[in-house]
Amino acid sequence: MSSNLTGEKMNIEKQFNLIAEEYDSNRRKFIPCFDDFYKNTTEFIVSNIEKPKQIVDLGAGTGLLIYFWYQQCPDSKYVLVDIADEMLNVARKRFEGIENISYQTENYIHKLPDILFDTVISALSIHHLEDKDKKKLFARIYDSLPDGGLFVNYDQFCAGQPEMDDWFNSFWESQLANSGLTDKDIELWKERRKLDRECTARQEVDMLKDCRFKMVKCVYSYQKFSVIVAIK
Repeated sequence: MSSNLTGEKMNIEKQFNLIAEEYDSNRRKFIPCFDDFYKNTTEFIVSNIEKPKQIVDLGAGTGLLIYFWYQQCPDSKYVLVDIADEMLNVARKRFEGIENISYQTENYIHKLPDILFDTVISALSIHHLEDKDKKKLFARIYDSLPDGGLFVNYDQFCAGQPEMDDWFNSFWESQLANSGLTDKDIELWKERRKLDRECTARQEVDMLKDCRFKMVKCVYSYQKFSVIVAIK
């Protein structure tokens, strides 16, 4: 791994370990469409698929997305993957005593879990990757899934037009300023934003199609936040 990649990995890990304990309590404030984004979209997706046998969550953090999937698929097996072990420690506390949930402290950019899985999910993580790394990851996911396997990315995206990006960003910032977040919360959020490498939802759909997923669709979108489903 190059020194630049190593430094970026350490920077991301540091930023997210720093706010692990406060992550869940603040997430609803940071995501204005929280319930639709996490809960309602997950219910919609699960209602249209066979219940997965094994689900891998990339950039799982504190296990927030798994919480909503587990409500719908309690019998599935789950593997939570993240580079920030302190974030996973929050997930371990959340799911303590649940035997069908396991954890891997790993950089998923370079390696996916060496297990058989039929579903890959991710929330607010992949937008930290450069487009070339997104494409490599999507190709790796495709190659690892069985026919009919599912990939779902809940993420944040840019508008792709500078003026509209300004609309999205300024509105989001104004919402955060009035959300009850502390000045420290806002400051840390601004630092984390420096790590963002957003593409548009349309660009990501095209990337996934280029990887030969047979069905790709953005099933939910609210300003910067979208959920994209891809089926092999």
